[in-house]
Amino acid sequence: MGNDKPILNFEGLYGDLNSRYSSEYIFLELITTRSQLFDWVIQPHIHTHLFQLFIVEKGQVTFQNGGQIKTYAGPCIFLIPPTTLHGLIYSPDIFGHILTISETIIEAIFQTSSAVWESFNKIHTIHNFDANEPFEAFTDLIKAIEKELFGEDSERDVMLKAYFTQLFVKLHRMVRQGEEQNKDDVTMSHFRKFQKKIKEADEPKSIPEFADELNITPVHLNRICRSVSGKSAIQLVHQNLIAEAQKYLLHTSYSVSEIAYLLKFEYPNYFAKLFKRYVGMSPVEFRQQDRT
Repeated sequence: MGNDKPILNFEGLYGDLNSRYSSEYIFLELITTRSQLFDWVIQPHIHTHLFQLFIVEKGQVTFQNGGQIKTYAGPCIFLIPPTTLHGLIYSPDIFGHILTISETIIEAIFQTSSAVWESFNKIHTIHNFDANEPFEAFTDLIKAIEKELFGEDSERDVMLKAYFTQLFVKLHRMVRQGEEQNKDDVTMSHFRKFQKKIKEADEPKSIPEFADELNITPVHLNRICRSVSGKSAIQLVHQNLIAEAQKYLLHTSYSVSEIAYLLKFEYPNYFAKLFKRYVGMSPVEFRQQDRT
C-alpha cells in the first residue's frame, strides 16, 4: 500500500506545478506546444477544477481513461471534465488544439440547463461526425475563440461566452446522439441474441426464461421486440414454430400430430389452433393447398 503512486493533480495545465486556480481560467494552445516537451507522452493525471477539450484534426492519440486504453485517429474530440483521470500518447504528426476552461464558466453559462450540464459529468470521446454537426463546425468555433481570446476587440467576454455556449451545446448534442446510438446498438444486440436463442432452443422455453438468459427482464425483452419488430416476444417464438411447422408440412409426410410432437407441443390440438391463428388455415388445409 505504501508503494502506491499519488495521482498527478494540476490546478492549471499539465506539468505546471505552480499554477493557482482561477474561476476565470481560459487557455487555448496547439496540442504540439506542450506534448512535444514531454516526448508526446502525457501521464495519467487530473485537473481539479478545469474542463479540457482536445480537438484532434489529424494524427493519432492513444487515450487512457482509468483502466481503458484506446487509440483514435483524427478527426476526433475528447471532452474531459474536472477530476477525471486521463492520460494521452500522441503520434508526432499530431495536429489540433486543447481548450482549457474553468468549470465555473461552464456552470454559469448552463446554470438554467441541467440537461446540458449533466451530460458533461464524465469523459466523452466523439469521432462520428455528420452533415448536421460536421467536424469543421468545431474547428471553426475554436478559430473564432482563438481570434477573440488573443485579440483586443471590445466586449471580448460577451463574445467568448457566446462562442462557448455554441461550442458546448454542439458537444451536448453530439453526446446525446452518441448515447442514443449506443442505446440502439444494445437494443439490436439483445434482439439478435433473442432470435438466435429461439432457433437454438431444444425445449420449449417461457419468455421469462429467455429474458433470464439475456440478463434482462421479461418486460424489457418485450419492449425490445416491439421496438424492433412490432411484435411481442411470444409472437416471435410462435412465428418461429409456425415457420418450422410449414417446412415439415411442405417437405415431409409427417402427420400433423407427429409434427406437433417434433416441435415439442404437448397437445396436437393446441398446435393446430396456434397454426390457424397465425396462418389463417389449419395445418391440413395448408398442406392440401400446396399440393393442389
